[in-house]
Amino acid sequence: LNLQQLKSKQMKKLFITVSLFVGFVFTSQAQKISENALGLRLGDNDGFGAEVSYQRAIGNSNRFEANLGWRNSKNVDATKLTGLYQWVWNIDGNFNWYAGGGAGLGSWRYNKNGFSDSGTFVFAAGDIGVEYDFDIPLLLSLDFRPEFGGSGYYENNYGSDIAISVRYQF
Repeated sequence: LNLQQLKSKQMKKLFITVSLFVGFVFTSQAQKISENALGLRLGDNDGFGAEVSYQRAIGNSNRFEANLGWRNSKNVDATKLTGLYQWVWNIDGNFNWYAGGGAGLGSWRYNKNGFSDSGTFVFAAGDIGVEYDFDIPLLLSLDFRPEFGGSGYYENNYGSDIAISVRYQF
């Protein structure tokens, strides 16, 4: 064997080893998640303090999450709908972490001292968090969601949110 053939065989072995390792990690951390979960996501993103949240399982370790948020303050009223696709991995026992991404849309209305304005916006969102799946049908989570876009509503077209969620699983 020449040096080129030897390097090629070593690269094939390395590729197979890494592929098997990655496959093992992702299958060993797969977690059976609840078919449905409904609850509240409580955070603060430019005043969006509460969101009604629904999760729907898509396989054993993936899910879709939809959130409907609203803001009703003295000067600004707004609503937004967010949809996220998430991957869920088990950390230990009933403790999981998840990450995902998606998009959303919303509308806002501003009224102060006789000046009023309104508009709609779209945005892209990421999501990363941790959750605890109790032995009763209760899911408690903490997540961070950066949102990009929202032209006309978010300052500099960016908003972020840290929230606690409580959901009933069924």
